[in-house]
Amino acid sequence: MKVLLVDDHAIVRSGLRRLLGGQPQWRIAEAATGRDALALVQDERPDLVVLDLNLPGLGGFELLRRILREHPPARVLVLSMHLQASFAARAIQAGACGYMSKNAAPAELLKALRVVAEGGRYIEAEIAQAVALQTAAAPDPANRLTERDLEIVRLLGAGRSLHEIAAALGLGYKTVANACTQIKAKLGVGRTADLIRLGAAAGESRPLP
Repeated sequence: MKVLLVDDHAIVRSGLRRLLGGQPQWRIAEAATGRDALALVQDERPDLVVLDLNLPGLGGFELLRRILREHPPARVLVLSMHLQASFAARAIQAGACGYMSKNAAPAELLKALRVVAEGGRYIEAEIAQAVALQTAAAPDPANRLTERDLEIVRLLGAGRSLHEIAAALGLGYKTVANACTQIKAKLGVGRTADLIRLGAAAGESRPLP
């Protein structure tokens, strides 16, 4: 079993390595950035990817999409600081097989990894309940955003310019500018400054309003 850990914090990757130390049949590789992760996916063809959503440059949702495009058999478990149901729902819709928060107990995280590795799906219980409640509630405008929309908003909130976002996502400047216009229409906001505020809020683990 080839496992790829994708997180920009070395201490998190080290903790995951220790957690997986009791699984001698699992061969572990690490990546701190989306670009490095894609290179390892191409070279190693991992069976299981443990993916953080908050990554420098190429963000987690866009990386998830690219991993599954490059290597469809990969099974991805998102391990994120975000507790909001909207993030979990987006990740599952984008093709992730599991979603866990970084607040989860090590025993539950290990269980989730085993379930996903064996072909199942696993969402942390509290988050799964929130996803179910959100589905039954009134629609959230943020749910109209695509994975790429979310990446653009996140990068705006991180202080990136449109040119920098275009380079990070491998898109043209006009494509990103048009996407921003469409995102503002979806969310009912009028200014790019509003998108920057929303992106900054999401980066601090607060849901988009």
